[in-house]
Amino acid sequence: MLLHDHLDGGLRPQTIIELAADSGHQLPDVGGEMTAESLGRWFAEASDSGSLERYLETFDHTVGVMQTGPAITRVARECVEDLAADGVVYAEIRYAPEQHVETGLTLDEVVAAVQEGFDEGVAAAGGRIVVRQLLTAMRHQARSMEIAELAVAWRDRGVAGFDIAGAEAGYPPTRHLDAFEYLQRENFHFTIHAGEAFGLPSIWQAIQWCGADRLGHGVRIIDDITVQDDGSVELGLLAAYVRDKRIPLEMCPWSNIQTGAAASIAEHPIGLLKELRFRVTVNTDNRLMSKTSMTHEMSSLVDAFGYGLDDLEWFTLNAMKSAFLPFDERLALISDVIKPAYAALREEVAS
Repeated sequence: MLLHDHLDGGLRPQTIIELAADSGHQLPDVGGEMTAESLGRWFAEASDSGSLERYLETFDHTVGVMQTGPAITRVARECVEDLAADGVVYAEIRYAPEQHVETGLTLDEVVAAVQEGFDEGVAAAGGRIVVRQLLTAMRHQARSMEIAELAVAWRDRGVAGFDIAGAEAGYPPTRHLDAFEYLQRENFHFTIHAGEAFGLPSIWQAIQWCGADRLGHGVRIIDDITVQDDGSVELGLLAAYVRDKRIPLEMCPWSNIQTGAAASIAEHPIGLLKELRFRVTVNTDNRLMSKTSMTHEMSSLVDAFGYGLDDLEWFTLNAMKSAFLPFDERLALISDVIKPAYAALREEVAS
């Protein structure tokens, strides 16, 4: 189960090299021979600065090679193939269509190219995975209404929701209030990147002003929680509201470490938030930049917090319950796929 994964943050390094050769895009200096290994290492190292702004700069190269229909379709297809190989059975993949029109593609052509790739990937995986698009608007731009209308227009053709992303500081979600009000009138789902590199005001605006269904990251909700010397915990009004309303937190542990939102996996707020029974989900964010996968994210939590299969199933069910998918389809995946798979794992461990 994966709710927060960026299409332009999960490219295979070899694919980047080949698409760059086709398009003439200038790749970064990797300090030696350009290989898939050296380029992958460059992305990971460039993303480890502890700065969200520096982290976002790496996308100049992934987005740069995704400017034609065939390139976008290939990236989308390989994304699904990689997730299916990692055991993911449901994924919502987000990207900003406005970033892929430099060579003349229309926004609709971008969405169609992504959907073509997703369909090809699902077919190649034998239907073992369900994939939906989330269309993202960039919070420092002024195209959020346009992208919101695009998402609604594609709602029955593979698009399940809307998102805004980009640097939080200086670009509050309320700048896009008209888009969120439009989405609510259309009964359409949306999530908002909030509480990643910026604090509680970002989360408060995303929920109370904009009406977000979910919070992208939301890790800074920990700032509204006080742990006393005796171990007792006090929730502030915002944290209590988020927990009481069961607002899902799309947490991405390894990405949070890279951007400075957490010092280590063991110190990540996800441990306390799970203990307090917030609606926590586990995600990859950008698999290329963080050299991660759902397996890596989950196994890291096992190592750091001693989680077992019951805990991992709890995270997985949280995500499925929070997906932008009709209730009956969510229920079917829970009953027919997720719970039987965990039951089989328990039998395997027991034997």
